[in-house]
This record gives sequence, C-alpha cells and structure tokens, in this order.
Amino acid sequence: MTLASLILLGLFPAATIVAALRDLTSFTIPNWISLALIVAFVPAALIVHASPAALMGCFLAGVGALAIGIGMFALGWIGGGDAKLFAAAALWLGWPALLPFVLWTSVAGGVIALALICARKAAPAQVFAGPPWIGRLMAPEGDVPYGLAIAAGALLAFPLSALVHA
Repeated sequence: MTLASLILLGLFPAATIVAALRDLTSFTIPNWISLALIVAFVPAALIVHASPAALMGCFLAGVGALAIGIGMFALGWIGGGDAKLFAAAALWLGWPALLPFVLWTSVAGGVIALALICARKAAPAQVFAGPPWIGRLMAPEGDVPYGLAIAAGALLAFPLSALVHA
C-alpha cells in the first residue's frame, strides 16, 4: 500500500472518531463530517483500485443505510446526524462489512444505553463537576449519543471493508 492510500484510508477512522467525540460532547454530528466521508470515498476507492463490483456494493450499502437511517430518524430512534453518519460509514464499508457493522453498532448502542441508564440512576447530573457536556450526558431523561455506537461499529467492521481488501 502506498502512503497516499494509507492517508486516504486513514480518513475514515479519523472522521468517525471525530464524529463520535462531537456527538458525545454536543449531541450533534456536524454535516461536514459525513460530507467529508462521502467526498473522500471516491479518491480512496480509486487509489486502492477498488473493482467496479466493489464500488457498486459500497454505493448500494450506502443508499440502503441511508434509507434505514431515515426510517430510524422518522421514528425518533436516532438523530439526523446519526442517520447521515450511518450512511456515510456504510458507503465506506460496502457489502462485505455491512452486516458486521450493523451488528457491532447495535451491540455498542445497547451497551452505551445500558451504561448511561445505570450511571444516570447511580448519580444525578449535579454530582459531576467539569464541562457542561457531562451534565447534559448525565441528565436523567437525556438522549444517547448514538454516533458513538456508529463509530464503534464502523471501526470494528473497517478491517472487513471493500476498500481495505481492494
């Protein structure tokens, strides 16, 4: 692998980690992160010489994940940034890694939700000193930063992705 391909492939884990940290601290995932992933996908796929079949699998995975993400957003299960990050990650992962991505994301989301429920019951938000985001995270009726789960699933599935195997 060339240095350029390593740098381009490294954008995926870097962007998903940034998205997770932003969601954890602000309950928002900026659009620029998902957009950067989508834009960087094409040069990354070209530099690793992904086959047309692999590219088609990646695009289908991304479109399918976007449809599922929109449905989950419409039901109020996840936020709009989560849906976009989910789709952008699926685009990068493609068919080979899609099922592991979904499974790992689901498991991570459940673990995070359970940990937050336990932590929120054990100690009220007022107990925690420090940055304001900790108080928001620990609020009894607060949301779950699902971007963290999406990033965990994406990072765990990335070694199986179409681009890594191209």
